[in-house]
Amino acid sequence: MPCRNRRSQFLNSTRPSKENSLFLNAGDEFQGTLFYNFYKGWRTADTLNQLGVNAMTLGNHEFDGGDEELAAFINNITFPILAANLQSTNPTLNSSVKPYVIFEQYDMAVIGVITPETSQLSNPGDGTTFTDPIVAVQAAVDEIKATTDINRIVALTHIGYSEDIKLAQQTTGLSLIIGGHSHTPLGNITGSQGSYPTIANNTAGDEVFIVTAYRWGEYLGYIDLVYDTAGHVLEYHGAPIHLTNQTRQDPGLQAQVDAWREPFQEFASEVVGESAVELVQETCQAEECTLGDLMADAIVAYRPEADFALINAGGIRASIDAGPITRGEVLTSFPFGNAIVELTVSGQLVWDVLEGIVSEVNQANGRAVTSFLQVSSDLRVVYDPAGQVGSRLANVTVGGAPVDLAGTYQVATLDYLAGGGDNFFEATTDYITLDLQADVLLAYLASENPVDIALDGRISTVQASTRRRGFKRVPRAWS
Repeated sequence: MPCRNRRSQFLNSTRPSKENSLFLNAGDEFQGTLFYNFYKGWRTADTLNQLGVNAMTLGNHEFDGGDEELAAFINNITFPILAANLQSTNPTLNSSVKPYVIFEQYDMAVIGVITPETSQLSNPGDGTTFTDPIVAVQAAVDEIKATTDINRIVALTHIGYSEDIKLAQQTTGLSLIIGGHSHTPLGNITGSQGSYPTIANNTAGDEVFIVTAYRWGEYLGYIDLVYDTAGHVLEYHGAPIHLTNQTRQDPGLQAQVDAWREPFQEFASEVVGESAVELVQETCQAEECTLGDLMADAIVAYRPEADFALINAGGIRASIDAGPITRGEVLTSFPFGNAIVELTVSGQLVWDVLEGIVSEVNQANGRAVTSFLQVSSDLRVVYDPAGQVGSRLANVTVGGAPVDLAGTYQVATLDYLAGGGDNFFEATTDYITLDLQADVLLAYLASENPVDIALDGRISTVQASTRRRGFKRVPRAWS
């Protein structure tokens, strides 16, 4: 919420001098805060309405609570929701989510698309599916050009930076792509992975400008374009705007946020344990991390008959500082309401699942695996990140012994993963749902107070094992 307060103040102060402007949202407004955990999409809708959003595309996290929760959010907003590649039998999604919107005062059309991996990343209903973004965008462009005189066409996407580049290169008719999903730093942001804007050429050889504004509302994307009459960009300037702790907050919105916080403030501020070290989340999608270690170890402590625990790094959302740990910090770090389940699997399947994760391709179905892993201390995984896809896994031990491919193992994991989430496993319903992941960690913190955990090499690379030092993977883009 502080990011939205700062965003509101900045927009209120700059809009008077930017009359010909649009404020577009690239999705993933759900999850990540106690406000969402407590209010779901209700207060999110309130704040986005007040920010004056002109249009928004859906992110995968908008489906975390299912179609009905998203429908309730859509019924409370005052701006268009866009997703040209969404097909749904849900009445609200079917009638309210549009492929594009036309802003006649600017002679501009904005097309929305969402990642087709949402089916694996989130919880859309059985009647909600996602088609190829490139095909959907080109179809929308063609329809706009066939039915209007508009030639300024923007894609508002939640597919990730690398997919935005492909979208630019494999379509025609777009001048600008405003993207989300991959949390890619561009321009003047530390760790930048490209220029802001990134410029690609479409199938006709025309330039397409691509921008994205990193993650979590810390930056506000800004680009100023001057078009010619044919819809080509003549001039451009802009950069991500950093909203820091020194950026003023909207006092009116802040007062509302303070009032909304009251119902859960006491509950969230309860101290539930203590940590001697920072429990790090930022590296979880690239390598072993302390918060992932702690969560997986807590699951095995909860289900001691399990041979090991396996969770997705993408479900770990925020670090926890050293010192007292509050209930709110735990719920912010693990906000998804996933439950613990146990699966009985063969040793061969253990190997294949782990190979799929480190190769980023499920070995059974050939589709992308969309998260890295975190594991308990009784599982050791060694892999070669430079190896060929399907042959990166080098060594796996369970309880100190090499995995028995002909044996059977009890795996403690999450219902989300057992159901096919992130494409770790082939989807199954053959399990009993146990306690919630966050509740398991809360109980562990109470019993192991204070916690003091260090990286122990349970996930390592061939290089790290040989040289006894860490190998820095490129973090995955998905979230």
